[in-house]
Amino acid sequence: MLEHITSLKNPKVTTWRSLKDRKGRRETGCFLVEGRKMVEEALVSAFPVEAVLVDDARLGEFSLPVSIPAYSMPAHVLAAVCDTKTPQGIAAVVRMAEVQLHGPRLVALDGVQDPGNVGTIIRTADAAGFDGVILSTQCADVFSPKVLRATMGSVFRMGIRVTDDLPALLAEMVRSGASVLSSQLDGEPFYRRRPLNDRFVLVIGSEGNGVTNEVKAVATHRVKLPMRGGAESLNAAVAAGIMMYELTRDMDF
Repeated sequence: MLEHITSLKNPKVTTWRSLKDRKGRRETGCFLVEGRKMVEEALVSAFPVEAVLVDDARLGEFSLPVSIPAYSMPAHVLAAVCDTKTPQGIAAVVRMAEVQLHGPRLVALDGVQDPGNVGTIIRTADAAGFDGVILSTQCADVFSPKVLRATMGSVFRMGIRVTDDLPALLAEMVRSGASVLSSQLDGEPFYRRRPLNDRFVLVIGSEGNGVTNEVKAVATHRVKLPMRGGAESLNAAVAAGIMMYELTRDMDF
């Protein structure tokens, strides 16, 4: 059933507007996605969709699910709920869910704080054939609007895990037979790395400080990309993309 909302003071609108902030997302356990593509991705994912929000004037553009509450509203109300300056006419309120990690190829983010980098790495991991992403709690919030937009829907297809003790989790994986590659400026040449086990985790460090010493201590491989020009380092998402595609180069797609 479609419910019509007209006021910015409506309690539901107040709750939806709070999802722009990390505090609001934590308190409600929900996040907001915007645009047709992201809403469609959410609807077929393992994440429960709690509500679909639509611009009154654009109702005819979208096919709304019959089993999920839907709300129509004037453009100015939807704009107040959304994070983008020019909303695309549809958004969805989605409940957070930790999709289980699966498969042998994972990437771990150790304090990557730029939302664009976090989202781009998740999207690239999906494209390169990785199976999941681990994030330390020092990373940008994976459910923030900027991270979600940068993933272009890949957040709904990847196993995602947030941990408050990344070194301990990686150490456990090493004990179970996985290789852990720490990307660091003082590592060994990436293209001459020692062989990896079938299961591996590629660790990307923060933009300013790189991989933490605690993570370096548990890594089985410490690697660096060649810097043949004058640049001293690469953007975190660019470096991650180069290494992820190289590590999956021999996969049978």
